[in-house]
Amino acid sequence: MNILVNDDGFATDDWTGGYCAGNTANDCLALDLTSDIDPHEVRLNPALQMIRVDFPSCADGRGFSIARALRLRGYTGRLRARGHVLADQYAMARRAGFDEVEIDETLAARQPQNQWLFRADWQAHDYQNRLRG
Repeated sequence: MNILVNDDGFATDDWTGGYCAGNTANDCLALDLTSDIDPHEVRLNPALQMIRVDFPSCADGRGFSIARALRLRGYTGRLRARGHVLADQYAMARRAGFDEVEIDETLAARQPQNQWLFRADWQAHDYQNRLRG
């Protein structure tokens, strides 16, 4: 079972709607995107409630760019990073536009909730805000 991480720590997954693969489904409530998809080709239909972006490796940062592009295109629904996202990358994921991160139990055991919560105050440690302030 996978575990969700949000600003409050670990949570159980409350999404039960399933996912459609790729970017071509018009009547889907949720899309599952790979890390090599062009975010400008994703159809953002009004029924779309969630987009989940795969992170095949913690060294693959394309998902961050996808999230940012989707938000800049006007997507306001739930945006989830899934896969190999580390606790150290949580703040970057939130700043890129993700609402939550989905990890497996192995990663959760290796990086427990307190490591994720340490980075949950992602807005306070933004260097751009420090420069502006």
